[in-house]
Amino acid sequence: MMEERRLGIIVSGSLTKGVEARLDSAMSIEDIAVGRYVTIEGEKRRFFGMITDVTLDASDPRLMTAPPDVSDPFIAEVLSGTSTFGRLHVLPSLTIGGDALSLLEGPQPMKTVPTHFSVVREASEQDVARVFGLVEEKQFYIGTPLDMETKVRLNPAELVKRSNGIFGKSGTGKTFLARLILIGIMQEGAAVNLVFDMHSEYGWEGTSEEGRKVKALKQLFPSKVAVFALDEEGARRRKVSTDFVVEIGYDEIEPEDIAMLRETLTLTDAAVQATYRLARRFGERKWLESFLALESREEINELAQSLGEHEATMAALHRRLDSLRRLRFLVPQARDNAIQRILEYLDRGINVVLEFGRYTDYTAYILVANLLTRRIHAQYRERMERAMGEDIAKPRPLVISIEEAHRFLSHELAGQTIFGTIAREMRKYNVTLLVIDQRPSGIDEEVMSQLGTKITCLLDNERDIDSVLTGVSGKSELKAVLAKLDTKQQALIFGHAVPMPVVVRTREYGSPQSYKELGFREALELKKQAEEDKDLWG
Repeated sequence: MMEERRLGIIVSGSLTKGVEARLDSAMSIEDIAVGRYVTIEGEKRRFFGMITDVTLDASDPRLMTAPPDVSDPFIAEVLSGTSTFGRLHVLPSLTIGGDALSLLEGPQPMKTVPTHFSVVREASEQDVARVFGLVEEKQFYIGTPLDMETKVRLNPAELVKRSNGIFGKSGTGKTFLARLILIGIMQEGAAVNLVFDMHSEYGWEGTSEEGRKVKALKQLFPSKVAVFALDEEGARRRKVSTDFVVEIGYDEIEPEDIAMLRETLTLTDAAVQATYRLARRFGERKWLESFLALESREEINELAQSLGEHEATMAALHRRLDSLRRLRFLVPQARDNAIQRILEYLDRGINVVLEFGRYTDYTAYILVANLLTRRIHAQYRERMERAMGEDIAKPRPLVISIEEAHRFLSHELAGQTIFGTIAREMRKYNVTLLVIDQRPSGIDEEVMSQLGTKITCLLDNERDIDSVLTGVSGKSELKAVLAKLDTKQQALIFGHAVPMPVVVRTREYGSPQSYKELGFREALELKKQAEEDKDLWG
């Protein structure tokens, strides 16, 4: 493909809605794809933008109602490009002035529009590099723009300054994208990660959409990743070597943790409030075990009467909380402190992936993720406050990844959960979120507006698309781009970590070459060193 090929000229437009270009007669409209980058040569400035729509037009409206006979190739050629033509809708985002100072400053946000009849050209590789920056050998990149080979850098240091989101319908590659983002953060040491791995896809190995196995974080970075497991037996069957087996004691569960299970356990407001009264009666560390120890309806009724609760409410609460007994990682008292172990690894710069194994239901996932995050965040808050008061080193930035994020950040729960708190704090206490979800419309609007960067695969639900684009400039134009993404290996990225919206073909993941580029050399080097040590010491 020739670089900087002329496409057409600007004929109308506005700063808020973008500009319209008439396609040159020599260009076939079928060669133009939504999401492709173009440059516009104004009188004094050069503009950089994205094609967001392609339309057919005619100079004479009668051609629309009474199409001519185009069976004669000569007539078709005469009409094409003169009486009938194509239009491109372009959303310019950045501009570069023509003087030396402007070139040094680099691309700046748009504050005006190009003049009439400014020439529109396909953006060159150099144009893209000028906007997104050149990618050095060891720097992380997320992919390449459509029909281009230039690498688009997603700066991990900028990314972790705010909470971020990865969205897309089922099967579009959200998990692969999340792995790539986590790898980028690890490669450049921008933060440590705590991943709540609901489907065991981030620790040792995962599966592709085609069902083949792919290496996950522990295989790529064995010295930088620790795998924690809730399901020790399942991990052993999958031949996954775990660094720690998590147990959670009944004495660790607080009423706030049960409140998060309101939906999955179908608890009423009265039942949730009753847990606080139980904690006051039996003590913060004994309430759940003492309550579940009640065996007869008479005992439960007596307790209800003494607390001033309705007997039916207390009986229903007991019945639903009793279902937690099936979670074998819940024990009367844990043998080791999982929170302390996680913090020890994170403090050493080792990323933690908590695999849930067979416990893939929402009750287990919400309970564990909420319980651990609340306490880890409290530790980070205490450390940050101490660091500010005593002028000592701050804790490493921490990114917490959660799947099915709408379960934690819904309109009803976002104001009450620790995840909603973290999203609104941005990185006040050096903790941010990476939320992964296929139903962004289920996430509270305020939380969505606080996400710094959004990486969005194909969405086909109108409400989900509107939710992802909440508060974004050029929403209607980007909506058309998002709806036309390929089902796999394409994503629209916009927000804090990129200078302007970009559609990328995400980099490959799963081949030997991709592993090498993603850091698998470390694993190979460690294996070689282990073999040499074995030979040396016998």
